[in-house]
Amino acid sequence: MKGSRLSRWLLLRRPRRRCLQHYGLWVDGREVEAASWGSVVNPATGEVVYTTGLASVEDVDAAVASAKAAQVEWEAAGARTRGRVLRAAAQKLRDKLPELIEVETRATGRPIREYRAQLGRVPEWLEYHASVAESSEGTVPPFADAVDHVALVRRRALGVCGLVSAFNHPLLLATKKVSVALATGNTCVVKPPEVAPASVVELAKCLSAAGAPPGVCNVATGLGAIAATRLADHDDVAKIDFTGGTRVGRELGAIVGAKAKHYCAELGGNAPVLVFDDVRSVREAVDGVAFAAFVASGQTCVSAKRILVHADVFDDFAARLAAKAGGLRLGDPMDPTTHVGPLVTRAARDAVAAQVGQAYAEGAVPIAGGAIPDKTRCALTDVGSFFEPTVLTSVRPSFRCFQEEIFGPVVSLVPFRDEAEAVALANDNQYALGAAIWTSDVKRTHRLMSKLHAGIIWCGTHHRNSPDAPWGGFGHSGIGRENGLDAHREYTAPYTMIIRTADEPEDWFAGGSARYG
Repeated sequence: MKGSRLSRWLLLRRPRRRCLQHYGLWVDGREVEAASWGSVVNPATGEVVYTTGLASVEDVDAAVASAKAAQVEWEAAGARTRGRVLRAAAQKLRDKLPELIEVETRATGRPIREYRAQLGRVPEWLEYHASVAESSEGTVPPFADAVDHVALVRRRALGVCGLVSAFNHPLLLATKKVSVALATGNTCVVKPPEVAPASVVELAKCLSAAGAPPGVCNVATGLGAIAATRLADHDDVAKIDFTGGTRVGRELGAIVGAKAKHYCAELGGNAPVLVFDDVRSVREAVDGVAFAAFVASGQTCVSAKRILVHADVFDDFAARLAAKAGGLRLGDPMDPTTHVGPLVTRAARDAVAAQVGQAYAEGAVPIAGGAIPDKTRCALTDVGSFFEPTVLTSVRPSFRCFQEEIFGPVVSLVPFRDEAEAVALANDNQYALGAAIWTSDVKRTHRLMSKLHAGIIWCGTHHRNSPDAPWGGFGHSGIGRENGLDAHREYTAPYTMIIRTADEPEDWFAGGSARYG
């Protein structure tokens, strides 16, 4: 999964240091110790933040068994009961946010200002999905034999769901999945990111304190290669919802497909941003692209990567974006004035450096950044996994930096002459998750929305997300949708009852006229 590197972990079996906070597994409504544990490390300082249990296959099996035992009763409790639990959990989560913001900042390296802006909205997912579930209704489709038959369609829960989330939004991603899974009557086992599991364990505790019965929400902390793989393969798990890298998503998808399970996967991205010459302000577009590209150090699946700029404003835009990137402050994520934090691991930083080096070899030219910062740019560079915000020019569509996702603060600038060329460049990619448009022409916006290959398209903004707006992509970016009514359909299965209303008896074998099929 994205950012998952064993080098980040101290896999130990000896007694851990008691001065550190420890997060065990959460199974059957209580914290459970695993046989082995690991240390979560601050990627900015190299310091150990806390320790956490590492689930074994047997631990995952126990969590699934607990979820299975709780599922029938949880679904039977009804949407209103489930809604009350989710709303109470939302308030308990709000009360814990100051603590969780600091924990996530230290574990992931994302600047604290970003988490303060993001995590305050996370409880809204619990409240939204509670409301949708409470107001869901069945349907009566127009049946072909409407004179003497009626069809009723309702939806029911799938059962036990395995939810696998990524490091870049530990609490947000887990809450998006858990909220709809529980609202629709499913139970779950969550596999949080191994580099930042604490907030997900706290979410499960909030649900338990809010009245969720034991087994409704379980958390199997630890390594994805063990826990996520076991969830995908387990016969009692009906659905896998995965957020992470395309390679791992395909591997899990192969397991899920062989078992005929439900699958939702939000995978990699390589988001294009189209900047037209009629943009209201080049400076405004530069500010928007910088936010799109460098927030979270470029470590989100919808981060701007391929910046397509109309030739008439290309030079002005490039100069302004280079200056913007060069002026961003790198440093301690706990400092509210820090703009860009480290990448999640040294291995992740080295991978970005290697991809940028490959871009140089192909002919790309950096006009900002392009390397690991020196100490004058970032005082923590010797101990942290920092990489400079980077702007590449002289990039051709055939270059790997254009075709492949660079999971870091790196963008490629490419000029275009007209709308048709911009669309062709944007769609010249295997990914189709996010895209953005900067233009003052409303008609153009509507034209492009139907032409761009992306599941999420922003206009004049980026990264915005809402519980009621479907989220997901196509192609190598995944399958299925989170958020909104689409998510409720993803977590439920329709069942149809067909009722014959005629009074006269019907005997097919005595020459009756019943329609077959």
